[in-house]
Amino acid sequence: MREILRLISNSAGNVGTILQSVAEQAAHICQAQFGDIFLVEHYNLRSVAWFGELKRTPVLPLDRFTVSGRAAFEMRPVTVDDLQNAGDEFARGREIARKAGYRSILAVPLIRDGRAVGTIVIRRTEIRPFEQRHIALLTTFADQAVIAIENARLLNELRESLQQQTATAEVLRVISSSPGDLGPVHRALLENAVRICRAKFAAMYLGNGETFRLTAEHDAPAAWVEQRRSEGVFRPHPDSGLGLIAAKRQVAYIPDLMQQRAYIERDPRVVANVELAGYRSVLAVPMFKEENELIGAIVIYHQEVRPFSDKQVALLTNFAAQAVIAIENTRLLNELRESLEQQTVTSEILGVIAASPTNIQPVLEAIAESSCRLCEAYDSVIFLREGERLCGRAHHGPISMRGEGPIDRGWVTGRAFVDREPVHVHDLRAAADEFPDGSERALRFGHRTTLGIPLLREDEAIGTLLIRRSEVRPFTDKQIALLTTFARQAVIAIENVRLFDELQDKNRQVAEASENKSAFVSSMSHELRTPLNVIIGLTEMMVKNAARFGTEKAQEPLQRVNRAGTHLLGLINQVLDLSKIEAGKLELNPQTVQLGPLIKDVIGTAGQLAEQNKNRLVVDTQENLGALTVDPMRLRQILLNLLSNSCKFTRAGEVKLAARKVSNGSSFVEFAVSDTGIGMTPEQQAKLFEEFTQADASTAQRFGGTGLGLAITRKLARMMGGDVTVTSEPGKGSVFTVRLPGSAES
Repeated sequence: MREILRLISNSAGNVGTILQSVAEQAAHICQAQFGDIFLVEHYNLRSVAWFGELKRTPVLPLDRFTVSGRAAFEMRPVTVDDLQNAGDEFARGREIARKAGYRSILAVPLIRDGRAVGTIVIRRTEIRPFEQRHIALLTTFADQAVIAIENARLLNELRESLQQQTATAEVLRVISSSPGDLGPVHRALLENAVRICRAKFAAMYLGNGETFRLTAEHDAPAAWVEQRRSEGVFRPHPDSGLGLIAAKRQVAYIPDLMQQRAYIERDPRVVANVELAGYRSVLAVPMFKEENELIGAIVIYHQEVRPFSDKQVALLTNFAAQAVIAIENTRLLNELRESLEQQTVTSEILGVIAASPTNIQPVLEAIAESSCRLCEAYDSVIFLREGERLCGRAHHGPISMRGEGPIDRGWVTGRAFVDREPVHVHDLRAAADEFPDGSERALRFGHRTTLGIPLLREDEAIGTLLIRRSEVRPFTDKQIALLTTFARQAVIAIENVRLFDELQDKNRQVAEASENKSAFVSSMSHELRTPLNVIIGLTEMMVKNAARFGTEKAQEPLQRVNRAGTHLLGLINQVLDLSKIEAGKLELNPQTVQLGPLIKDVIGTAGQLAEQNKNRLVVDTQENLGALTVDPMRLRQILLNLLSNSCKFTRAGEVKLAARKVSNGSSFVEFAVSDTGIGMTPEQQAKLFEEFTQADASTAQRFGGTGLGLAITRKLARMMGGDVTVTSEPGKGSVFTVRLPGSAES
């Protein structure tokens, strides 16, 4: 027993040696002349280790008619004292025993995970029944055999897994080290597929899902490769591996190609495959891009009938996925290179456009040069419409450029312009019937292949971009697309110049209109303020001296007139301020002013406003607030506007003015005017500082106002380097915060 355990620990991967020792030791210890170990294989028992010279049967059917079969089938020890004279229940075993010359027999099943994987059998040539202790001993040997088999299986699986991981890592290394080059990737994939899957050779096909071509192979017979490559693109037979993949979009396995209908019917390609390559078993794995798009397959071949395992199918599927990754990487890299080159040129042209907003010529020349270079043309011309002619405005290349031509379909430039679509002529010299004028020019200037792209502005042609080659070599779809992009850029440049000129003209008109408006507002303000001041002064005098003027009974109407005049004067002042701000003519008069007295003065003025709606006016300022360099008149205007606004929208509540110095990375003074009034919604706050705008129509109707006060307040604050912000909640009031830069000096 110790010897077997030593072998198990030292020879885990060599299960044959271990099982041979188990068979020999079991026979010796149980005093038998022969020992055998059978393993289940499909529906048979196959002898894998034996001891003793015996005419043996290497394969037994897995049934109850042999002792070994019954032990495996019923998963229990079976012993027969004299098998040569056994009954019909062991009919097959009885015949084998008579031919081989043994009598007593004992078989014990090898059980793993609740199922029989084989049997261990010992035999004697004489009739000497096995005892219970022999059964126990042989059961122990059976357990050791199972341990050895399981260890070997796990070790083999580990080795296979390491092989597959190593192969996958190798393929990934090749993919990363060969960007843009698929050859090394294909070779690494197929070489590893052949080696790990123990195939004879492998091939990779690429196609569109219906037709394929041989792209790469490894260890394939030369005659077969030559025949495959000579075919080029081919449509596979429906019964072939590729045909099954194309039809079913899944892994295809052909156990024996010679049993396929296509071979039996003598399809020439299938017969050639068998005769030239000699393969029989085939495994084909599809290569899919996104959305189940079939782009090819990897196929491995056996030259004998031999199945492929599930692990081999999984490995080949993984290789197929890696092949798709490599193909996509290469495609993307090539597209990226082309795109980068095009973007570089596009960026250069856009740079020229940006640097020449009023001059179209540098842009057109840059586009002509880039079109010629990137489209591999010999010559490039840009024509623009001037009246009823197409005139050349930019040219690059050695072909002489004719300065102008008619707007008609007799030449490529004219036809692209008239039809408003690209015109591509492979050989202009051979197209005299269709392009009589163009063919004559081609003969004169020496060009052949010609491509014209119209310059379109809102579906209206304004010119044509033309490129030419001196040989017959048609332009590709990508080159046509690129030239279309260049044509768009030319249109953008032309439009930019036109719009720039229009904008300059509009700016001049706006400037003149602004000056006229400012002059008008200033003049009208002066004309209106003079009589208004007279009206306000006269009504105040008549109210205060009612007894003298006999106006005691007209007190209330006179007060209404006075209030209306005062309101109108304020409105005129606001309009004048706004006009000056917009015209850039409002000048600030910064002075160093003590904030305490200024705030006291503002509160004194605002007190009357608070009393009108029975509001309580509160002041909360820091001690020693100090001085601030600011335009004092405009600061008073800002604070009074905010206090007036809060008093107007608050009734029998509280209006507070707070002031403090703040230092948070930068120094500034903060004034906050808060109230307990009606508040505002977020929508109302969003348009609060717009000119001639109030919270909503109902608010304007209920509380009055022009919608200019807050707009002017913010503009004045920003002119002084600060800003005004607001926070509010409906029904809870609002807080307006003014921040002005510069720390107040004590």
